[in-house]
Amino acid sequence: MKLYIIRHGETDWNKQRRLQGQSDTELNEYGIRLAQITGEALKDIRFDHIFSSPLKRAYRTAEIIRGGRTVPIVTDDRLKEIGFGINEGVSSELITADFHYFFDAPEKYKPAEGGETYEQLCARSRDFIDNVIVPLSVKEPDAVALVTAHGALNKSMMIYLNHLQIKNMWDGVFQKNCCVNIFDIDGFDFKMIQEAKIYY
Repeated sequence: MKLYIIRHGETDWNKQRRLQGQSDTELNEYGIRLAQITGEALKDIRFDHIFSSPLKRAYRTAEIIRGGRTVPIVTDDRLKEIGFGINEGVSSELITADFHYFFDAPEKYKPAEGGETYEQLCARSRDFIDNVIVPLSVKEPDAVALVTAHGALNKSMMIYLNHLQIKNMWDGVFQKNCCVNIFDIDGFDFKMIQEAKIYY
């Protein structure tokens, strides 16, 4: 089975470098355009299944990329972005000095009050892969599935699919808005065939 993993389009909070986490922000005009360009690039891909974070920025991205296809978009709470707790909405430049661990040393990152650890994020994304994607790949080996979600969430899925650890969370190519990652999934046999490609 082919699995496409796509990050949502741009939001105003992305542009302002504010931590979004599970705050339900919407795409801005540029973000809508990015999703349209990406959807046009993928217009000939047969998506048999579409899964999305329930957060508006990801769901709207899924809608735009789906285009005229009739396949339903299935939302799953396990695909929400990592929660930043009381830091949501705050400029990343104003967060405490320890926040640099989020990107620079993920294994040392400690969330703010009400936030999630990387371990919690990875546990739920792994649960989604193990209990949704893997069985689907066995049942429908020729299917093509799309997941639209978020930067950290997508990377947490990718370190699992690439057999890496939390310390490797931000290795590889940064996940820009509407970037496209592709994996071959055959049961628990995973192979990355494209990383973070953008079409704009």
